[in-house]
Amino acid sequence: MNSIVTSPVTYSSNGVTLAGSLVYQDGINHPRPGVVMAPNWMGVTALAEDVAAKIAAQGFVVVVADLYGEGQRPTNGEEAGSMMMAVKDTPAEVARMQAALAALQHQPLAPVAADKLAAIGFCFGGHCALELARSGADIKAAVSFHGTLDTKGDYAIDGIKGSVLVLDGAADPLVPREQLSEFAREMSAKQVDWQLVSYAGAVHSFTDPSASNPGVAQYHPQVAERAFKRMFALFAETF
Repeated sequence: MNSIVTSPVTYSSNGVTLAGSLVYQDGINHPRPGVVMAPNWMGVTALAEDVAAKIAAQGFVVVVADLYGEGQRPTNGEEAGSMMMAVKDTPAEVARMQAALAALQHQPLAPVAADKLAAIGFCFGGHCALELARSGADIKAAVSFHGTLDTKGDYAIDGIKGSVLVLDGAADPLVPREQLSEFAREMSAKQVDWQLVSYAGAVHSFTDPSASNPGVAQYHPQVAERAFKRMFALFAETF
């Protein structure tokens, strides 16, 4: 198997410099499917890059999106919450995801197939991936892992172009349960190819090995494995 390369990638959105990570298999010589990965509220971290590396090992080129700006790296939950709320449900959320998608396509290090693009995200990043899809981005799939499902955007009824997969912890106290039925109504009204999988016993951050707040945000290795298999199955269908 080719080794995995992680390189910084710098791009901009509305005058803000953003510093993400490009993760790909070394020696790629033909276009691969591309994935924009929006990390959790801690932003671009070594842990986020590790997740991206696992995806890249399956043949994808991944950009870990920077949602906060170059040099803006939270060091604790309080800082992360403040940075997240300054972006969430603002025009910057979608604009910075769009900028990451463009950076993925135009970076010179690993060729990306323009017709095989997806967006995924974790927690806050899950919301970002869904908002990118709602905005009408030309992506084939959007996947949210334990993210909130609501939206404040005024989007076109036919804006979502690809399939949508939501991977939810059935016991997640940070994603209000009423959002699941609201999401289902929204997706059905828009005639989207959508799936919502809710995992028994899982709370918030079930894919995050560092999450250890019982009953609130906690790693669940079995559910994490099942959820990633669902994502890769959707990619296999889509690409």
